[in-house]
Amino acid sequence: YEGALDAADVAVVFYSPDAVKIKQLEEVTYDQISESFKRKDLIIFTNPEEFKGFLYEHHLKESALLLMSSGNYGGLNFDEIQGLL
Repeated sequence: YEGALDAADVAVVFYSPDAVKIKQLEEVTYDQISESFKRKDLIIFTNPEEFKGFLYEHHLKESALLLMSSGNYGGLNFDEIQGLL
């Protein structure tokens, strides 16, 4: 993933340890994620409520918000998030 978030002003990764368990994948650590992206300022969330709080705390009007996932961000309500933009 190195370089994938280089153009982002704020780089954030959300992953669900529960989804990793359900998919019977090997556990992923914060250090592994941080090292993969090679960004010292990378913000990592595993709790959907904390991630949602982070989004609400930032002024997102007239911003480009890119969310990519193989899941549902721990049940995050995207209609709510859309209202922030």
